[in-house]
Amino acid sequence: MAGLYDNTALTERVILVGVSLQENDDTQESLDELEELAATAGAVTVGRLVQNREKIHPGTYLGKGKIEELKAYIWEVEATGIICDDELSPAQMANLADALDVKVMDRTLLILDIFAARAVSSEGKIQVELAQLRYRATRLTGLGTTMSRLGGGIGTRGPGEKKLEMDRRLIRSRISQLKKELEGVERHRETNRSQRRKTGIPVAAIVGYTNAGKSTLLNRLTGSNVLEEDKLFATLDATTRELILDGGQKILLTDTVGFIRKLPHHLVEAFKSTLEEARYADIILHVVDSASPQRDTHMYVVYDTLRQLNVGDKPVITLFNKTDLLTEKEQQIRLNDFRADRSVSISARSGEGMEELKAALEQILRQRQLLIERVFDYSRAKDVAVLRKYGQVLEEAYREDGIYVKAYVPKEVYARLDF
Repeated sequence: MAGLYDNTALTERVILVGVSLQENDDTQESLDELEELAATAGAVTVGRLVQNREKIHPGTYLGKGKIEELKAYIWEVEATGIICDDELSPAQMANLADALDVKVMDRTLLILDIFAARAVSSEGKIQVELAQLRYRATRLTGLGTTMSRLGGGIGTRGPGEKKLEMDRRLIRSRISQLKKELEGVERHRETNRSQRRKTGIPVAAIVGYTNAGKSTLLNRLTGSNVLEEDKLFATLDATTRELILDGGQKILLTDTVGFIRKLPHHLVEAFKSTLEEARYADIILHVVDSASPQRDTHMYVVYDTLRQLNVGDKPVITLFNKTDLLTEKEQQIRLNDFRADRSVSISARSGEGMEELKAALEQILRQRQLLIERVFDYSRAKDVAVLRKYGQVLEEAYREDGIYVKAYVPKEVYARLDF
């Protein structure tokens, strides 16, 4: 027996549904992204429907006439469900399911489903289940109705799938248990951060819109083998690797979960410890898909998410990635992010721009360092070893009066040494 649901046999045929609140907004672009999300979750998009309204209907998301039009459209294209491009309230989900007699999903449920399929580490699984249960806690009736129509597919994957019909008391109990488990994981993560800070090795957090090429960049720079896929949310777990710059300076690079427009607040809360890697970093590497028509929107979403996470006053290097996908004419245009300290055009796939990126990292790190030039007594060889490990030694010579060193040293390391 395949378990509670047989998800493998079901290919869902969905209609994407959106509401446009003003003329020339980004509804169509958002639906393009929703279609990609649906494909990532294994669904086939068979149609789209957009209603122009002054505001979203509080009870049914769409107006009555549009619901009738959608009902006929579902029958015409033989759709098995719809996905709305916003998070539906419990009432909206239940009312739409009753009116349409098909499975009703929303953007949040879809993203949660993808996260459930992608979670690998124990921390990732805890975070996903916590987000799923918080979302479902207020939607037991509506979800139970809409899921029973098809018995599986999107929304039934992941650690929380067998708990779909739990009553609220049991869900609250499970949420409490998961929060305790997550607190333990967060304490472990904070211990790791504290240990990294003590070493004095700077940390750069790689952030960006989902599928911008963050993992490819990490692999290119460090020779690691983090999963790379041309899919949304291929990487959920933060991965840290060491990079040694040309001058000998060590730096830790941390790959983080990708951002997306309308990122569900349940996920932001559950993945806070992972997303906060950017908050505790010394430098932000902002990776942008330069070939995307939605490049500017993606950049806005990333900066807005960083603002929500209270990530401020950090040096930012914006990396315009995937330049190899641009036309010759497009490549002639110098891309620039005026909110960043540096802008570099790169191709993580081909390696183009890596040397310029490393030089930019060294320049920013240099601002956090002091240039020292002195002779250490041979009894202080350990201090010289510290300078080699955490600084950038420009000159070193063994002389009669001691060890001559000229080096750039991080200010926090300099403060620990007895000069």
